[in-house]
Amino acid sequence: MAALVSRRLFLLLPRSLCSPRCGYRGEAPSDSGRDLLEIPLPPWQPRPQEPPARKRARLLYESRKRGMLENCLLLSFFAKENLNQMSEKQLDLYDRLINEPSNDWDIYYWATEAKPAPEVFENEVMEMLREFTKNKNREKRLRQPDLEYLVETPH
Repeated sequence: MAALVSRRLFLLLPRSLCSPRCGYRGEAPSDSGRDLLEIPLPPWQPRPQEPPARKRARLLYESRKRGMLENCLLLSFFAKENLNQMSEKQLDLYDRLINEPSNDWDIYYWATEAKPAPEVFENEVMEMLREFTKNKNREKRLRQPDLEYLVETPH
């Protein structure tokens, strides 16, 4: 009975709402690419005057807010474990690594060693990230770490 009612409702809808040609792609053929909008990203800029505490906070935020879940998890745990021990040089290398490439999949493939990283990213921070990615301690990394570790407990 419910199927009959839903079919009748479907038949009452205007044809413009039912057209298979409608959708987010509009009227463009599926392979034309005319409907794609490429938004250029501003080039990565080093921030030499940024205080280390502010840089760590920014990098922590940027590690947690990625374009894909895999990197959100990977980089947020990596940042939690490593940012506070990194030197200023390492912070700069990490900043460039997570902010210069325009495709998050590239970072993921380099970290998991599915693809070789470009020479400019082959450095000590990439080695740290690759080692961390191996998860030798078999930690559960199913959701981002809580931020409570950032707040100092009052004495």
